[in-house]
Amino acid sequence: MRDLSELYSSTSIEKKESFDLSRASTFRIGGLAKLALFPKNEEELLKAIRISKENEVRFEIIGNGSNVLFADEGFDGAIIFTNKINNVTLDDCYITAQTGTKLVKISSLALENSLSGFEFAHGIPGTVGGAMIMNAGAYGSDMASVVVSSRYYDTKTYKIEVISREEHKFAYRDSLFACDRSLVFLSTTIRLQHADKYEIVEKISKNTESRRNSQPLEYPNCGSFFKRPDGYFAAKLIDDANLKGYSIGGAEVSTKHAGFIVNKGGATANDVLLLSKHIEDTVYQKHGVKLEREVKYIF
Repeated sequence: MRDLSELYSSTSIEKKESFDLSRASTFRIGGLAKLALFPKNEEELLKAIRISKENEVRFEIIGNGSNVLFADEGFDGAIIFTNKINNVTLDDCYITAQTGTKLVKISSLALENSLSGFEFAHGIPGTVGGAMIMNAGAYGSDMASVVVSSRYYDTKTYKIEVISREEHKFAYRDSLFACDRSLVFLSTTIRLQHADKYEIVEKISKNTESRRNSQPLEYPNCGSFFKRPDGYFAAKLIDDANLKGYSIGGAEVSTKHAGFIVNKGGATANDVLLLSKHIEDTVYQKHGVKLEREVKYIF
């Protein structure tokens, strides 16, 4: 068995072998990654990707781990974490953020400078990279509503490209980066609007209170587990199927919000997958609607 760490030894990239993935997931679930890499800038990120591809190493790029479920068996390859690549710049009403930037950092910068339009993302516990891939949104807004342009790295041509908003192919919980995983998102520029700071604070406070009252923040979870089916709300379909509180092992359909699966303690990825399958089958039997997972399963 080859030593993965040795492949990256010519770089200054921080490395950790047998890394516990449950530490890197808001679900607090997952086995060991053979190798974890923590590049501190774009240059190191691109090096990590090139070395992985040239040596046929399986790799996944992860931000805050807020919308992923890691397998119990772990990952027999390299997990590349982007958290340290988080530079943010401000130019009038434009904010440019690198892939590993937490959304709350962007919304806080916007608030400090009386810029409105990003309040929706204040309570989303992810990075801008993950948000761009899935076109994250809440309270009637999403990334598509603020993005001006983005930069990405094409792992087939080894070139950095810049695209306009239209070229992102944004759709509900979808984007160019979700459709073509050979394109690695690097940074984006968003445009906001000057507004009264008090009104921005009010919006953030209202959204925060709504999340606190409606979401099971007291338990490890990865947000809404299923996408919203056309013409329906996943949570209502699950609730109407009398599945609130249904559990398998340590995984449970939240009694507070049926669209969430929570880790009540000691849940495994297998528990979550079995519960997800039970939810999907039951909802289809009762309502004739097929649910699709929003969460990415990494195995």
